Amino acid sequence: MPPISYARHRFPPVVIQHAVWLYVRFTLSYRDVEDLLAERGLDISYETVRRWVLKFGPAVARRLRQCRPKPSPRWHLDDMAVRIAGEQMYLWRAVDDGGEVLDVLVQRRRDKAAALKLMRKLLRKQGFAPAVVTTGKLRSYGAAFAEIGLTACHEQGLRTNNRAEVSHQPVRRRERKMQRFKSPGSAQRFVSVHAAAYNALNVQRHLISRRTLRAFRVEATAQWRAAAAAAA
Repeated sequence: MPPISYARHRFPPVVIQHAVWLYVRFTLSYRDVEDLLAERGLDISYETVRRWVLKFGPAVARRLRQCRPKPSPRWHLDDMAVRIAGEQMYLWRAVDDGGEVLDVLVQRRRDKAAALKLMRKLLRKQGFAPAVVTTGKLRSYGAAFAEIGLTACHEQGLRTNNRAEVSHQPVRRRERKMQRFKSPGSAQRFVSVHAAAYNALNVQRHLISRRTLRAFRVEATAQWRAAAAAAA
């Protein structure tokens, strides 16, 4: 994939990249990013930051996903209810047993058809079938697995799916900060970009030593800069 073009923008690429990084890396609003940039002497409105995130965020996310290693064959699936434009919808999420977010899908239902859509998208994107799938008690998962002929071991239980449920927490924090998502389309765009950035930038500092944290942080920063690199 070719580098990202930042042509015809008033500010240099490094400023745009930093603004997008601030928004996707931390639980900040567009106005928060505006204030942080103003403290550095950059007079940039929150609306400009919003346009940068919408324009460049998906492109950076695609490049980040390309350089991620192959996920483990043990997948965790879960769904959570979200309120979007006054309507209850569901965020379907798939992660591997290392916490890597495989995909997030916004859907109106939590039935067999919704579970089928998630699984077909996962199998198409990952290119292989999992050996073990862990889900909650929702019966739509089993019906979907039977429909596509998935032979993976299907585990269910009260606490066996904590990996996927914990993975919802960063999105819950962002949802509160954003005062809920405004539309299904904007929610899908946000969670797709957020998932790719989370995979690359979250180094799980509570599980590693300080020396390892420094190394992982340098690697994560290098991945972000490579993904957001400007065209020559």
